[in-house]
Amino acid sequence: MRNKIKILLIEDEEFDVKRVKNTIKLFENSIEIGGIVSSGSDALNLINESPEKYDIIVMDYQIAGALRGEELIRKIKEINSVLQIIVITKLTINISDFDFAKNLMQAGAFWYCTKYPGDIEDYIYQPTDFIMSIFNAYDKKRLEMQSYQSNKKLNQNIEEILEKRKIISSSVPMEKLKQTINRLAESEMNIMIIGASGTGKELVANNIHYRSKRKFENFVPINCGSIPHDLIESELFGYEKGAFTGANTSKAGLFEIADRGTLFLDEIAELPLSAQVKLLRVIQEGEIEKIGRTKRIKVDVRIIAATNKNLENEIEAGRFREDLYYRLNVVPVFVLPLKERREDIPTLINHFVEVYSYDMGKPILSIDDNVMEKLANYDWPGNVRELKNLAQRLVFNSNIRINITNLEEALFGKSLNSVKSENSISFSNSSDIKQLKVIEKEFREKYFKFVRNNSESDAEAAQKLGLAPPNYHRMCKELGIK
Repeated sequence: MRNKIKILLIEDEEFDVKRVKNTIKLFENSIEIGGIVSSGSDALNLINESPEKYDIIVMDYQIAGALRGEELIRKIKEINSVLQIIVITKLTINISDFDFAKNLMQAGAFWYCTKYPGDIEDYIYQPTDFIMSIFNAYDKKRLEMQSYQSNKKLNQNIEEILEKRKIISSSVPMEKLKQTINRLAESEMNIMIIGASGTGKELVANNIHYRSKRKFENFVPINCGSIPHDLIESELFGYEKGAFTGANTSKAGLFEIADRGTLFLDEIAELPLSAQVKLLRVIQEGEIEKIGRTKRIKVDVRIIAATNKNLENEIEAGRFREDLYYRLNVVPVFVLPLKERREDIPTLINHFVEVYSYDMGKPILSIDDNVMEKLANYDWPGNVRELKNLAQRLVFNSNIRINITNLEEALFGKSLNSVKSENSISFSNSSDIKQLKVIEKEFREKYFKFVRNNSESDAEAAQKLGLAPPNYHRMCKELGIK
């Protein structure tokens, strides 16, 4: 059964209040005037006190006071955007006054009508249309309310996803990366995420997707290196029933599943050349060729790719298509290894210890200073993934504090001093003295990589090094970096 439609009437002339009441009285089982005010400010006060009390606002266009017309409509909509507003006016009886109607609709009104010509006294002019507009406005309000509640729930889900996939950091490079993610989320460009294994490339891709306009659609990840080469095309593009022996049913490919959303191609360098050709065609034409189907299928997919390899070297070796590289690498995003952003190590350790303490039903464990020092100075060849796994073992092995004994137990006999930073150059071995030009090249290569990884573009890296861009690119080529 339909609830009574609650109306707030904004009218300053008693004669017109009576005429509205008389018109609505014919449908008093369905429509009820819940309040009457004579000024715009009084109306806003009532709506502010009870934003959900009323369904429809019926308002005189030329209400007493300064607050009226389109301005009053906008202020009502600011308080409760789903409230529907019907305007009654004696300004005009010309139903083709399009400018007047356009201004009202743009302000947020649902409908308007003239009050009366001179020969009508008891009812609003065109009472049937007036009543129908009330029912239609109520239905629109219900639909908008349902949409608002659905969007609110979806937004809450997105916020929960982003909280679970939050990038934990305190270093300058990672804070810059977060800013880059926000900018990329506003675009539709294809992205290439470059970084060592375990640095969090999928986490970056998740953050880009769930901050973009595609956030309510699917985020579909695939590790190109984990699927046999002869199955990768059927995984990406799908197949029809009977397309080959054993195809007893149709299968939707990942591009179909990700339609209107984002497809994350992790370890893109592992994609076989045959699949690279088809992927390039999809990017160029926005269509997929499903195995066993002659007609192509349109798809709208944003592609985020990731790799821990140097794709330019893969291109030179003939393992990766150069044209596909340029299609995917529209915007490169570099995720630094953990040893090149050491400020993040204590932040991440404390975060993971807190998370796993909670998961295991323990109070949040504190960490002894000597343990923290060892962890902070370790090079973490497995990056954040290695740190996360170690933090879980530390919490499991500890009770109140994490001490050096707990650390030794969690390491299974491995030494945290066993890994040397690849950025370091050692002079400790006198039997392996290198020529100066060799050491100079090693230093330049390591320093160029360090500066490039801490820059958003090659132009910025060249500027930091004090080099003209052509010289920068030439030296990179000489060092085998680019």
